[in-house]
Amino acid sequence: MQNKFWVTTFAVIVTVLSVFYLSFTFMANHMETKARNYATETGNTKTAFMDSLWNEEVYHLGFKSYTLKEVKERALNLGLDLQGGMHVTLEVTPADILISLAGGNPTVEFKNAIAKAKEVQKNSQDRFTDIFFDAFEEANPDKPLAEIFASSANKDLIDFGSSNSDVRKAILSEVDGAIDLAQKVIETRVDQFGVTQPSIQRIQGTGRIQIELPGVDNPARVRTLLQGVAQLEFLEVATADIYVPVISKIDEFLYAEEQANLGTVEKDTNLIGEGDVVEPADGNEGEDALFAEDSNNVEDSDSTKLEEAKISGFLKMLKSRQGLVFSALDTSRVNAYLNRADVKRLIPANLKFLWEHKATITDGKEFLQLYPIKTERGGRAPLTGEIIADARQDVDEYGRAVVSMNMQPQAGRVWAKLTAALAQKGLQNGVPSQVAIVLDNRIYSAPTVQTEISGGRSQISGNFTVEEAKDLANILKAGKLPAPTRIVEEAVVGPTLGLEAQRSGLISIACGLIIVVLFMIGYYSKGGLVANIALVFNLFFIIGILSNLGAALTLPGIAGIVLTIGMSIDANVLVFERIREEMRVSKNMAQAINTGYDKAFWTIFDANVTTFLIGIFLYVFGSGPIKGFAITLMIGIACSFFTAVYITRVIISWMTKDGQKDNVSFQTPFSKNFLTNINFDFLGKRKMAYVGSAIVILIGWSLIAMQGLNLGVDLQGGRSYQVKFAEELPASQVKVALASSFENKGLEVKTFGDDKTLKITTNYLVEDESAEADKKVRMALVTGLEKFTADKFTAAKFTDVDRKPNEGEFTVPSYSKVGATIADDIKDSSSKSVFFSLAAIFLYIWVRFRKWRFGLGAVIALFHDTLMVFSIFAIARALGVAYEIDQVFVAAMLTIIGYSINDTVVVFDRVREYLGIQGANNLKHTFNQSINNTMSRTIVTSVTTLLVVLVLFLFGGEVLRGFSFALLIGIVIGTYSSVFIATPVVYDTISMTQNKKEVAIEKATA
Repeated sequence: MQNKFWVTTFAVIVTVLSVFYLSFTFMANHMETKARNYATETGNTKTAFMDSLWNEEVYHLGFKSYTLKEVKERALNLGLDLQGGMHVTLEVTPADILISLAGGNPTVEFKNAIAKAKEVQKNSQDRFTDIFFDAFEEANPDKPLAEIFASSANKDLIDFGSSNSDVRKAILSEVDGAIDLAQKVIETRVDQFGVTQPSIQRIQGTGRIQIELPGVDNPARVRTLLQGVAQLEFLEVATADIYVPVISKIDEFLYAEEQANLGTVEKDTNLIGEGDVVEPADGNEGEDALFAEDSNNVEDSDSTKLEEAKISGFLKMLKSRQGLVFSALDTSRVNAYLNRADVKRLIPANLKFLWEHKATITDGKEFLQLYPIKTERGGRAPLTGEIIADARQDVDEYGRAVVSMNMQPQAGRVWAKLTAALAQKGLQNGVPSQVAIVLDNRIYSAPTVQTEISGGRSQISGNFTVEEAKDLANILKAGKLPAPTRIVEEAVVGPTLGLEAQRSGLISIACGLIIVVLFMIGYYSKGGLVANIALVFNLFFIIGILSNLGAALTLPGIAGIVLTIGMSIDANVLVFERIREEMRVSKNMAQAINTGYDKAFWTIFDANVTTFLIGIFLYVFGSGPIKGFAITLMIGIACSFFTAVYITRVIISWMTKDGQKDNVSFQTPFSKNFLTNINFDFLGKRKMAYVGSAIVILIGWSLIAMQGLNLGVDLQGGRSYQVKFAEELPASQVKVALASSFENKGLEVKTFGDDKTLKITTNYLVEDESAEADKKVRMALVTGLEKFTADKFTAAKFTDVDRKPNEGEFTVPSYSKVGATIADDIKDSSSKSVFFSLAAIFLYIWVRFRKWRFGLGAVIALFHDTLMVFSIFAIARALGVAYEIDQVFVAAMLTIIGYSINDTVVVFDRVREYLGIQGANNLKHTFNQSINNTMSRTIVTSVTTLLVVLVLFLFGGEVLRGFSFALLIGIVIGTYSSVFIATPVVYDTISMTQNKKEVAIEKATA
């Protein structure tokens, strides 16, 4: 072998680099173990130990030392599914940015165009801004866009003479800039949050930002951190003489409306009247209150009084408490009242109602206070958050966590003037004035103002934990988002599931490796041992390169490694089978080895390129775990090609140097004559195969037409929860019990993994992606399960990875949400990945084999494989074995396509070789001979890969069950189609052309 030196040198370099980068992973794991031991021995947290050493040197290599932070940054990342954490896709809504650019007071034409654009966007992949502009111009052809967007704020961008084209360009630039700014603000917040190795990237062409936060232990805290706009305002709290009359008018109006529906009952005016001030329960003068009992939580005597009280449902929700304090369960109903257009007309323009940010718990129940807030003209605040120079977590004189703020000099003077005016007003009224500190329309604190506050300093208190105070300071320092964000896709994986995934992944790799090692030695003797050495190098290179690239190893990535174990053997099988063929025609060992490698090279190359192309499209169009799978697959293909073609040749050349041919062998007594003399008429059975495939496809797609595809949540939108119980629960009974909780919307409940775990998926409120809707669906799930099981919901503890539910409780360790819009995008990207993969394969095969018929045969076979897999999934579902069609299934489909084309290329390559030798005479014999002579390779590779995928199916965990099931089917179908579909199609198309030529010649000579 002429290139032995360069191959050896390259292998050594890659090995050294792999060892170097993997050493950081070993050190990081060592430090994690020390942290766990420390936590066990001292009772402190593991995080405290890691934080104490974060910037300390912990890894010494002699020539350089690394801090713990640097070690963690260079270690092999684990995906969220292997260590737990949170995946979030945020959408910065372009509509909000457009409204802001339009001056915040849009015209009717503008509002109509926004509404239409939102409707069109649901079924379109175009940018929202383009849809909006098209909708506006269509409805208002004579109205220039400049009239909407030209303002003093935009004077440097747009003037009243700007053309529609210029306005479009300017607005699009501003929208893109706002989204980039949002990404920077979020990056700053996350960096200060302290997550190890976060991933934040913008999805190009959209207003979406994808965030992965491994190891986070408080998803609710993350949601607040990411979605808070950070619109900070300082506003005056309205006094009783301002808001009590308004509340009375609202109550009278709503009461009259209720009585119109229920019959006339005279109103009892003794409860509260215009101008009434009720003395507070704690004796603090000036504080007002409205009193009424909650009909759901009172004694019988109180219930009687409540029925007699002539008040509306609005005030009935009040507790017997001081001020406008409502049960947390009633806040949505209160909002519904206050947001009604007819009620809004009763509220003065300079008055609005805002909720406090954090509930107060009394007797185990949550209550929230509604604050009446005075505003300036246009709803503006006299002071906003832009004036903050610095913010930090602090403690007050009572040791409570607070946020201290320093204002910019000019703002400090405004603050002093504002507080002086409020203090004076309080003295005049005899009631201390309050200033509300408002963040994103939530009241964080409302301190009384006794005197002027000078120096530009202020403080936010609000019953904070230290973490909450730190987060709030972080948000204020990072700055305000240019527009609200909403979570359109979310997945939370508890560490328990991550640990289970790690175990199942390692078991899959170990079992797959053992099976392949034993099979290769048992079938190819010493040649098999060489292949196994190359396989170990292959795995080592894959892990090392992943670590070097900083890529994350995910559960689908482990599936890619397991699959690579099976598929990497294919190259060795091709070489070894070629060597055995050459030995059967009486060539000596050295010559047979050289000829075998030379003849197998381009077959292996073509097979690997076609599969690599699929990996590229999976990476381009995939997201999250699919990208991880694609990266691992592509790295695995490259590494397996190098190890199988070059490293094995170097080893075998070394073993056979100086003519020592007895040092290596490629067969055992078992495999010596296996499938060597077959002569089956495969083409003679092609029509039977065509009909058989057509029948299966017809049955399967008829079932799909009747029952639809079993789409996963990521392809149809919705929310999915993995729920763990202490005892076994029948999925069918749980589904019936939860139907009413989800208003009989789409609901699926199935056993997931073991009998004590259920996966519950619903499209209830799928169109509503708000945090309120998320909470409503979670509450519906929890209350429904608690009612049905009599068990108590317990939040999954992220600090105790091995914890299982105790008797009488259940947990939700994993949750995912995909908005309807993003589900459409995922379906679109999945379709594109399949289409471009097929197109690329067709073109590559056409170019490499110089006949379009080979490309056509390959693509028809791949279409056949795709339709067959869908059909068998549908038939299995009808028989009670149902697996979801989701992103992981799409990855499986493309892997099947790659495997199938790999197999097909091997047969095509032999056909091409024999056609070059024998010509076009006796085509049927040539094609049959090609299939028969490659059958041993086909069977060996298929069986090996099937065994490995079977291991993945059995031990890979429930998440990969559908993936591995699809691969099991796909490998069988791919092998079948290479022999009975792809090759016969090429034969039929060539025969048809040949027959036409013969007819034409006969006519010409007649």
